[in-house]
Amino acid sequence: MLRQGDTGDWIGTFEGHKGAVWSATLNKDATKAATGAADFSAKVWNALSGDEELTLPHKHIVKIVDFSPNGHQLLTASNEKLMRIFDLQNENAEPDLLKGYTVNIRAALWSKDSKFVFSGGEDKAMRLWDTRTMSEVKKVDLPNSVSSMVLSKDGSVLVVSYAKTISFWDTERMENMKSFEAPTDIFSASLHPTKSCFVAGGDDFKLYKFDYTDGKELESYKGHFGPVHCVRYSPDGELYASGSEDGTLRLWQHTVGKTYGLWRAVNNGITSEGTNS
Repeated sequence: MLRQGDTGDWIGTFEGHKGAVWSATLNKDATKAATGAADFSAKVWNALSGDEELTLPHKHIVKIVDFSPNGHQLLTASNEKLMRIFDLQNENAEPDLLKGYTVNIRAALWSKDSKFVFSGGEDKAMRLWDTRTMSEVKKVDLPNSVSSMVLSKDGSVLVVSYAKTISFWDTERMENMKSFEAPTDIFSASLHPTKSCFVAGGDDFKLYKFDYTDGKELESYKGHFGPVHCVRYSPDGELYASGSEDGTLRLWQHTVGKTYGLWRAVNNGITSEGTNS
């Protein structure tokens, strides 16, 4: 489904997959959408009309899809233990392959300049791939398998979660800048665009907000009735969204009490319609 970012209002539904959808994303200007599913395919959609534009066949479940920053390529990762890069400007071209995994891939995404791909798998490591040579250029071992990887808005920080750890990496040097421990196993984390704080969710159904400088817990919220598998800040930093096993997507206000979207300030309090704060 496609929804309005600041209100959560439903816009439309992309229909065409014949299996569970594991991943969905938009390109930078929100004109195209991509999805990966259990029907062994990735699809590219016109986000404005909802029309299916392209089906990209795979040989196993597609767990990850990610548009390149310029929107000309699509990165996919499937349970074939392979990553593919499709040229969306040449539909007849065979995809380039990033090979080397012997375990399932849990996370994969482009660098800000499209020259590299970051990935993490069940082998307790994260890897850096050069898309110009289609080869692995660096591997960093971790204590546990990666559960999520997300870039900061400016592309300079890679946010990596594994077990109860949330770590932050310099994307140019692939060096760890800081790491913090959370009260529960974390499945997803996202850094605020100003890098003042970050939010995280995981196994205990809660949403956490931490100070980015020292890792101090600032807030925590209950609302979901299942583990939280995805957390993302909006580009303007006013909201963050959370997706859970309870079958809901929730929107949370970063600054409680600020008039924004469906939120409106009332008598020094806050009201919201169909969302959480």
